[in-house]
Amino acid sequence: QVQLVESGGGLVQAGGSLRLSCVASGSIFSPNVMGWYRQAPGKQREFVADIISNGRSNYADSVKGRFTISRDNGQNTVNLEMNSLKPEDTAVYYCQFAYFSNYVWGRGAQVTVSS
Repeated sequence: QVQLVESGGGLVQAGGSLRLSCVASGSIFSPNVMGWYRQAPGKQREFVADIISNGRSNYADSVKGRFTISRDNGQNTVNLEMNSLKPEDTAVYYCQFAYFSNYVWGRGAQVTVSS
């Protein structure tokens, strides 16, 4: 069983930066994918970015060039650096761990961007 704990997030003005971190613990197998999704009020959860254990990453078009995902396999940690934040980035951000067809979600971290 894998557990995820997110940290970071908070309130920032438009144009600012925030960092999210997620630590995985438990039975960690490779290859795996760790990533971030977000859910704004009244909207469906959407993909933000993910990174495979070999380092290959993917981004949603809406965050390309502004967000950077990274991971430390030794620490089982994934980070999301968010720059040039916009009010539309406001959401609860969820960490996800995926190993083949097994998916684990974190509890979420609030990110609020004021205009």
